[in-house]
Amino acid sequence: MKTLCCNPLRMLVVFGLLASTALSAQETASKNYDQGFRLGFGINGGLPLHEPYDYNLGGDIRLQYDLSKRYSITLTTGFSNFFVSGKDNDLGYIPTKLGFKAFVLRDKLYLLGEAGYAVTVTNDYHENSFIISPGIGYATDIIDISLRYEYYNDFPILENNTENTGLGQIALRIAYGFRL
Repeated sequence: MKTLCCNPLRMLVVFGLLASTALSAQETASKNYDQGFRLGFGINGGLPLHEPYDYNLGGDIRLQYDLSKRYSITLTTGFSNFFVSGKDNDLGYIPTKLGFKAFVLRDKLYLLGEAGYAVTVTNDYHENSFIISPGIGYATDIIDISLRYEYYNDFPILENNTENTGLGQIALRIAYGFRL
């Protein structure tokens, strides 16, 4: 009985099959996913859950680094404003958040967790706040829509006509994004 190692033709065929399988696997991996950066520009609208705020509007820029096809790291900043009825009562701020995005369904539906800091830019109010923001979203190659809860632990609120801190809101983000 002839062995595989003694027949040069068989060795060449086996080597060729192994090499083509390895190359094919590498090509498939590189075609399926390419790590890199994405940039997104979004508009935000929110409904504050505490008095005296009526609504929130803002815009943001998000830099995203894709670690894999399913996991990304995000850095988001921009400008937002909590609007209050009356004159000069608004609360404008610049949020900066670092986050982690995990795609959970068909590479479109994702869960996102962000944490960061909000620097106020309102003339009357000079307290900054820590932000925590879990959310869920849907993304394609160019559109990103997400719904999130945001909590600002040091922003002022009114509870039973008493001043307190700890403002929460439900916010919607609609963004246009592209690969860099």
